[in-house]
Amino acid sequence: MRQSIPWPPAPERPSSPEGLEETTERGGGQIRKVVEENPVVVVGRRGCCMVHVVRRLLLGQGVNPVVCEVGDDADESALLASLSGASATEVMPAVFVGGRLVGGLDRLMAVHIAGELVPILKQAGALWL
Repeated sequence: MRQSIPWPPAPERPSSPEGLEETTERGGGQIRKVVEENPVVVVGRRGCCMVHVVRRLLLGQGVNPVVCEVGDDADESALLASLSGASATEVMPAVFVGGRLVGGLDRLMAVHIAGELVPILKQAGALWL
């Protein structure tokens, strides 16, 4: 499933007093909700070839990740900081497994080569082997 979520999202006006409680559409809330609800999520720029590489690696392992694409004008460090408290050194695409940030493509490849990716995916509920 591919989703394109603009960053930063346009502010929404609540139509009722119930909408004032907690707006998940602000500050990366939509992406945060997707990360919390799905076992594997890839967040990257729209049209980025690295997102394709991450997706193909995960598909090869038997996992169908949710891909969230952000616009070209997105602030990567602010987006990642709002999602997981990550430092500014993290870059897109960002891979989340079980709601936790694994890292970018380089970190995902390192975890895969070390043989630690499959256990992480099983623990997150993305694999049923």
